[in-house]
Amino acid sequence: MLIRDIASGRLPDGARLPPERDLAAELGQSVGTLRKALALLERKGLLDRRQGSGNYVRRTADASSVWQFFRLRLPEGGGRPTADLLSLELLDGPREAAFGTAAPAWRFRRIRRLDGRAVAAEEIWLDGARAERITPAEVSQSLYLHYRERLGFWIARIEDRISLAEMPDWAAPLPAGPAIHVERTGWAQDGAPAEYSRTFIAPGRAVHVSGMG
Repeated sequence: MLIRDIASGRLPDGARLPPERDLAAELGQSVGTLRKALALLERKGLLDRRQGSGNYVRRTADASSVWQFFRLRLPEGGGRPTADLLSLELLDGPREAAFGTAAPAWRFRRIRRLDGRAVAAEEIWLDGARAERITPAEVSQSLYLHYRERLGFWIARIEDRISLAEMPDWAAPLPAGPAIHVERTGWAQDGAPAEYSRTFIAPGRAVHVSGMG
């Protein structure tokens, strides 16, 4: 959550975090668990921990890169992203995937939330050659963070195609009916296609934002 907030700019560079006891209570965690997370962020270079003063954000390019291709925003802007993993299966890859259907692929189905509200359904296919084994317990809120830290590659380029489609029947609690459909192919840093996804956005709940610069 802290990495997301740093990368999205909700916690700007130089911002001082609340006192540890207050932050632990806000997150529903013990102070000990919070301090382990803060120590990890310090090792990643995202936090400056000053004895007697507090914890200060250091916003880095590495933090931003994990979320650079996240395009969903609330209609009024922003929104803290979270995701509920519905299922994870190893299946034959879809015919639309650029990495082909000859080998198995990992299929993730998730409900995407912004500030806690369900806004979109995601079906993400990862080339099975990228991972022999994935368990739901090890999957982070950001799949791109999981790819980088657990699987040793990252998504370097994407192509999005936007159209209209029906919300899939597995996407409860999202409303049935027409949805904004974003079809994405993602290429890894080695130039090979690694991921294919379909995102179904509930109209009025979120927008897809793209830009350069």
